[in-house]
Amino acid sequence: MSGVLRKCAALFGTAAAIGAYRYYQRFEDGSGAGGTYGGTGLAARFLHSSQALASFTNNFEPSVRWDNNWDRRDPKSLVRPPRNDEERAAYEKALEEAVPKSSRHLILVRHAQYCDGDTDAARCLTELGWQQAELTGQRLKELNLPLIKLHFSTMTRAKQTAEAIRRHLPSSLSAEPCSLLEEGAPVPPEPPAPHYQPSPDTFHQDGARIESAFRRFFHRASASQAEDSYELLVCHANVIRYFVCRALQLPRRLGSGSA
Repeated sequence: MSGVLRKCAALFGTAAAIGAYRYYQRFEDGSGAGGTYGGTGLAARFLHSSQALASFTNNFEPSVRWDNNWDRRDPKSLVRPPRNDEERAAYEKALEEAVPKSSRHLILVRHAQYCDGDTDAARCLTELGWQQAELTGQRLKELNLPLIKLHFSTMTRAKQTAEAIRRHLPSSLSAEPCSLLEEGAPVPPEPPAPHYQPSPDTFHQDGARIESAFRRFFHRASASQAEDSYELLVCHANVIRYFVCRALQLPRRLGSGSA
């Protein structure tokens, strides 16, 4: 019992150890097992249990495990499992051939500073915003990445940002507008933002659209892709926050908020 008390004192303090001892005696002789001693009762229950709690040990088990098939393109989901031992060799070969040999790189750029306005057209870039976009284009030129495509939101501030960036990139670079990348409210913010309260139907519609954008652009390379690829996405703050949380398999509400 002395070893148990030393353990309790180390974890919860001397007062808790004394209370745990009294609680333990009552627990052993059957005279009571309630919450008479408050927090010390919890200490005694912990010490009396043979199962260690995760918070006091190194054997922590995550509440949510990583989903390897997050994009529904895991090779194991693309190749039909063998029905018998005779098909095992062919299955292993097909599985190996389905594994991507390269990576896809997505560069996310939020639009530059823009003017307040009541319409999308009025929300155009400020003078500083144009400078920010030009500098972003210059930096991308310096990086000299083998970009294969530029995707941009169809909202004015994103289109203008993409326009300024593109001036510094090879003229052969394909540029494609995408309405899925428009700003929106994908999920209710957490913590709640009193100044940002879209209607519930807004979350319902924008969430589906932005999730569609994620599924379109965020996925592993196909097995036929021989080299790494680089694509540029010019969009918005809420969209990028959603993408990042979704890619990291974090709760999407953690990344939501007003733009």
